[in-house]
Amino acid sequence: MKEYKTITEVSGPLVYAEVDEPIGYDEMVEIETPSGDTKRGQILESEDGLVAIQVFEGTTGIDRNASVRFLGETLKMPVTEDLLGRVLDGSGQPIDGGPEIVPDERQDIVGAAINPYSREYPEEFIQTGVSGIDGMNTLVRGQKLPIFSSSGLPHNELALQVARQATVPEEAAEEGDEASEFAVIFGAMGITQEEANEFMEDFERTGALERSVVFMNLADDPAVERTVTPRMALTTAEYLAFEKDYHVLVILTDMTNYCEALREIGAAREEVPGRRGYPGYMYTDLAQLYERAGRIKGEEGSVTQLPILTMPGDDETHPIPDLTGYITEGQIMMDNALNSKGIEPPINVSGSLSRLMDDGIGEGLTRADHADVKDQLFAAYAEGKDLRDLVNIVGREALSELDNKYLDFADRFEDEFVDQGFDTERSIDETIEIGWDLLSMIPKAELNRIDEEMIEEHYREETPAADDEESAEELSAD
Repeated sequence: MKEYKTITEVSGPLVYAEVDEPIGYDEMVEIETPSGDTKRGQILESEDGLVAIQVFEGTTGIDRNASVRFLGETLKMPVTEDLLGRVLDGSGQPIDGGPEIVPDERQDIVGAAINPYSREYPEEFIQTGVSGIDGMNTLVRGQKLPIFSSSGLPHNELALQVARQATVPEEAAEEGDEASEFAVIFGAMGITQEEANEFMEDFERTGALERSVVFMNLADDPAVERTVTPRMALTTAEYLAFEKDYHVLVILTDMTNYCEALREIGAAREEVPGRRGYPGYMYTDLAQLYERAGRIKGEEGSVTQLPILTMPGDDETHPIPDLTGYITEGQIMMDNALNSKGIEPPINVSGSLSRLMDDGIGEGLTRADHADVKDQLFAAYAEGKDLRDLVNIVGREALSELDNKYLDFADRFEDEFVDQGFDTERSIDETIEIGWDLLSMIPKAELNRIDEEMIEEHYREETPAADDEESAEELSAD
């Protein structure tokens, strides 16, 4: 192993060094500072006689007298089933005070692309226990379904709720899948120490940590480490899914911090920026992460992704949500207006979309009436929201009795269906039953998206009010 003392420049998170032999892209590097500290790095760029090294632990203490050693291999993640219940930093090192990890093997964090021919089409339901997701925008095994949020919204609380509640219902599993276990990989990027404490307190309090692997990259950790955190998490997920037959849900928060790290590194490399200063290759970079979700023919396990991003300025056209929307199969939208009403979680079901939902619900998968109830709820809620704008102009008195029922439906839908709190778990049956309760506010003739047999079986007829009953008794007595 050759050792060089040929550092020519230190720029932000990057170190430039002269070499006299070919060095591979992504090759791992050890840098020993004059004070004796050893830092890890990775080759970001390799040209004739010059390499650019991104340093994971930051470049503090590195100068021209530091020595550089090239290890001849790429960054690998030590994987084992014993990682479940462990907390690691953003580069895969244990930070929970537990024993050293004894891996079964070490896998390249870049992963291997899934051959499209070998992909199994996602069509098995994952129950998150959140009605706004399960009932209206269902998550399917092998899907990548991001949550679009903005600053100040409780996306972290929603992430924790999904992490502790997500499961594969037996009725949604194929024959033979019942033995497959469920695991959660939680990758946090660029979060504050306060947020990290909240995450860990919730994981430990609820016992969710037992079936989880947590990767924690804090805001004061080097930006370079942030770029490897999701790859470490996904490599662990692929090992558990395709070698240990787990159904794995990967929650990555916050992808905006990840993209900011890409922009910081791109600026340090003096790259020509793309939209709003982000690297032109950001689409490709994000696709390399998101496309690692999926199922493989002949394999029991699956990798499902639920990445979370905060839209800068609440702007859906910003490059990060815009590119993410192109790559993924829908999005869960969180809403400031609902949040200001105190609705938890503030999911805007109208603006949300799960493109694979129809393949994961229906007869034999969740409930036979799930798809019809979902369609009717969407239609009724949209009608109620449209009428809210009209009320601001003409007032409720000018509306018909039916219009007022739709207005009441929209209010109750938000208060009873969407608003469930962050500590309440609902099965898909409970979610659909609430849906039927709400649809029973509307005359049967208006339920034009549901089969008549279903309506007769589940529609709740209105019962007379108590005062009406008393009046009827008085009249009969007279």
